[in-house]
Amino acid sequence: MLNYIWGGLIVFSLLFALTSDVRDMAEDTYANGRPLPVTVTLDGALDSEARRQSATVHATPAVFAEHFGTTAPDAPLVLDVELIQTKEGNQLRFDQNSDLPEPLRTMCDAHARDDDCRATLEGTPVGGAFVAAVAFAPVRWVKMNAIAAAALDFAETAVTIALGLIGGLGLWMGLLKIAEASGLLYSLVRLTQPLLRPLFPKIPEGHPAMGMIVLNLTANMLGLGNAATPLGIKAMQELQTLNPSEDTATDSMVMLLAMNTASVQIVPPVLLVAIMGLHVNQLFFSILITTALSLVVAIAAAKLLGRLRTYRRTNPETS
Repeated sequence: MLNYIWGGLIVFSLLFALTSDVRDMAEDTYANGRPLPVTVTLDGALDSEARRQSATVHATPAVFAEHFGTTAPDAPLVLDVELIQTKEGNQLRFDQNSDLPEPLRTMCDAHARDDDCRATLEGTPVGGAFVAAVAFAPVRWVKMNAIAAAALDFAETAVTIALGLIGGLGLWMGLLKIAEASGLLYSLVRLTQPLLRPLFPKIPEGHPAMGMIVLNLTANMLGLGNAATPLGIKAMQELQTLNPSEDTATDSMVMLLAMNTASVQIVPPVLLVAIMGLHVNQLFFSILITTALSLVVAIAAAKLLGRLRTYRRTNPETS
């Protein structure tokens, strides 16, 4: 079901982007092919030998609004630019960090490379100030390009996260194998089983799932999020061996997910320590009390909801 939801959201976003881009082209939102009339003021006299020279672009609110078909700005458009003289013609380089009004901001973002937004200057510089026009490259398919760029960025982020988890996963799986071969894992299970047995009554005694659950909860309590993730996945895999259904979670799985999400934090998370440094100690008792209460609520919710007829009817262990 979740795959259908994601698929529907993707299709909806593509249709929205396509509709928005077609409307922009029909309404000529970015005035493609029409130069913007401006007044350019040079800082000092024109130096024909200088490749770059500071300048300022001025445009009245009425001209700007009429050109782009928008509401007139409250104040005249004044932008600091750089006049670049080349053999192909003169160009104006806009500062990407400046407060560019829409749609100039979108137009610059669509074609800027390394914060270098340029437009062709139509008009010959004469003296310190002259009337000219600024022509930007045509802007089309803004929303579709934004979706494609976001997809690539998130794909890169996903690969980075996956590679970061491989090291932690390999380390903890290796340690688990050592603990299992040495009998340490089973000793830990026997030690903590009386405490966790009421919460996971359907897990057989000595089953490795209990050991994975203990280690997962311990890692969460110690603020080791990267270590808790592979341990939680391994615990779910072990619980799945006791599950008669392939697509429905058991009560033990639901309880583990609830406890894992609302785990008590004895040690503040690593990310919070990195952000706050030693000041995180001031939040120790607040974090401990809050996470303890959230754990109690999670356990109570999992137990109470599991008793409802609606959820009992879909429980794979009772159906």
